[in-house]
Amino acid sequence: ALAPRCGWVLPGLEQRLAVPAVVSAATVRPYAAAAKTAKKGAQRTRQEKAEDKPPPRRRPLMTKPVDDVYLTWLYRRPSYDLEKAVEMLKKFQELDFTHPKQFVYINVFLDMALQKKKKVDSFSSSVTLPHRFTDEVNKVLVFTENEQEAETAREHGAAVVGGVELIKWILEDEVQADFYVAVPAIIPKLIPLRNKLKRKYPSTRRNSLGSDIPKMLQFFRECHEYAVEDENIIKTRIARLDMPTEHIIANLKTIIHDICTFKPSTFDPIVRRLVIRSSTSEGLLLNLDGILPQVEKVEEEGKNAVDEDQEKLVQESVST
Repeated sequence: ALAPRCGWVLPGLEQRLAVPAVVSAATVRPYAAAAKTAKKGAQRTRQEKAEDKPPPRRRPLMTKPVDDVYLTWLYRRPSYDLEKAVEMLKKFQELDFTHPKQFVYINVFLDMALQKKKKVDSFSSSVTLPHRFTDEVNKVLVFTENEQEAETAREHGAAVVGGVELIKWILEDEVQADFYVAVPAIIPKLIPLRNKLKRKYPSTRRNSLGSDIPKMLQFFRECHEYAVEDENIIKTRIARLDMPTEHIIANLKTIIHDICTFKPSTFDPIVRRLVIRSSTSEGLLLNLDGILPQVEKVEEEGKNAVDEDQEKLVQESVST
């Protein structure tokens, strides 16, 4: 260390202190490349072992607990008959001292698959429930340019009545309604509203296009609307908890039967799971027996009737 200051250097010290201009990684750490390749090889072997390792076996879920306190994830979720489930919801309300007139909801989980990679498109629909559970009235707009039809619409409770002059106000969101109905004469002039109204655009398939204005107004002012959410779920209210049990059941079956019409009966039922709950209670899984429409049984009975008729014809031909 004192050599530079004193002006002399020990023999060989200059060579030992000299540093090469370029230092390669191989000369400094000759084992680095080998370590990297070994590490990559170890990672590959671990991945191969993980792939070869069989998946862990899950314990089959048990059916019924034997005690009042149990781990829910170890047991299958119990399913209830519809009438029993409604009675349970009413009992929950009494025990929890919650509002007796709270709404009853259903969550419908759908099987939208068709043949190959096709599936049922998301849809919305409106139905008339056999037992109304709210005093709310939908706001209905009627498209017509006939003064007599316009007067009839106003008499039967239309919120807005007009012709092509309404197009501008609807496009600018100045006029809005829950439902839009129209007479056939004006429908060619409403094409600019097709993209704006989308599913609410008047059409014969939705029964919102026709000449019977009083009938359309009566339906859409009191109907119940539902729609598919997240591609395969319908969440909608169906009744109030203080209604009679048979009224709640009738409303639920009306909505379920309407949902089933959106998938051909030749495929699996569109309703996969059905959960009922109130505003403050837990959800109860329902047993679908007796809720879904009996399409297959009707077809089988029809086939049996045809077979019986054929047998009778054969017997008559043999006897003659």
